[in-house]
Amino acid sequence: MTISPNFYRLTQLHRQLDDAERREARRRGANPFRLLRLKTLKLAVKERLAALTMRLPALRPALAR
Repeated sequence: MTISPNFYRLTQLHRQLDDAERREARRRGANPFRLLRLKTLKLAVKERLAALTMRLPALRPALAR
């Protein structure tokens, strides 16, 4: 199975956003607007990953086939 470069890039971006969100939440005096922006971006990436997964049969879960 070959993973699409786009899929890989989106998973990396999602991981980076998740890490940034955790760092911001732990920070003293965390900026709630920055947290909201990070969560929004992470959700957008997650939705794009889900859409990409539905187009690639090899990446769909076994039960969804």
